[in-house]
Amino acid sequence: MLLLRSISVSIAVVLSLLWLSPAVAKSPRVFELWAEGAPGARGTTEQDRPTLSLYRVPRTSAKQTVVVVCPGGGYGNLAVDHEGKQIAEWLNQLNITAAVLRYRHAPRYHHPAPMEDVQRALRLVRSPETPLNLQADHVGIIGFSAGGHLASTAGTHFDAGNPNADDPIRRAGCRPDFMMLIYPVISMNTEYTHRGSRRNLLGDHPPAALQGLLSNETQVTERTPPTFLVHTTTDSAVPAENSVLFYLALRRKKVPSELHIFEQGPHGLG
Repeated sequence: MLLLRSISVSIAVVLSLLWLSPAVAKSPRVFELWAEGAPGARGTTEQDRPTLSLYRVPRTSAKQTVVVVCPGGGYGNLAVDHEGKQIAEWLNQLNITAAVLRYRHAPRYHHPAPMEDVQRALRLVRSPETPLNLQADHVGIIGFSAGGHLASTAGTHFDAGNPNADDPIRRAGCRPDFMMLIYPVISMNTEYTHRGSRRNLLGDHPPAALQGLLSNETQVTERTPPTFLVHTTTDSAVPAENSVLFYLALRRKKVPSELHIFEQGPHGLG
C-alpha cells in the first residue's frame, strides 16, 4: 500500500499541474509479445504483431517495480505519445521501469485480442524466462480511456498461469499487483459507456452476455488489485460515472482503492 500511495500522490500532482518533466530514458527496446505470431493473427504487418516497448531504469533497490502502460484510443487506434511514451518517461523519473503496450485493436481486431495481448504482456514482464530479464517484484498497470478499460480487464479477468504449459511464459500469472485507471472506460452495458470503444471492441450488436462480461464494474472480486482512479467532472467523452461505478464495486469488495475526481479537465489529458 505504501507503493500505491506513493504512486497515487505523484499522479495527482502531475495531473493537477498538467505538466511532464523532460525525458530521462534512453530509446526503448521493443519486444514482440509472441515470437511465433499472436493467436488469431490475420497477417504479419505491424498491426498484427503486438509489442512491448521497454523503458528500463537501473535497479537501485532490493525490489523492482515495473508498470505496463496501456494507451487509449477508443480501441480503434493508440495514443502512444501522451498516453504511452510520455507516461513511460515520467515513470522512469520515479525510478520505475515502464513497458508500453501496443495492443491489437479495431478495425482489424476485436475482443478477445486486446485482452490476450495485455495478459501476455503481464506474463512477459513477470516471467523469469523471457528476453526482458526484469525479475520484477511488483508488476502494476496503468491505462488511459479505452486503455483504462483494458487495464481494468487485466485486473478483473486474470489467472495464476498454467504450471504445465509448454510455453514457459504461459506458466506465469497475469494478475497485476496494482492498477492505475485514468479517465477509464469501465462499463459496456450502461448509459455511461463510451459507444465508440464498445463498438470497436465488441462489434455493432454484441450479445448481452458479452457486454456484461466486459462491464468490469460487475467483475470485481476480493482478488481485484488495489486501484487508483482519476477522472474529471467535465469529461464529455467518457463520463466520470465509469470511475465511480468501479470504485463502488471495489469498496463493496473491500479492495484498497482511491478515487480522485477533479472538477475541470478534458478527456484525454494524458
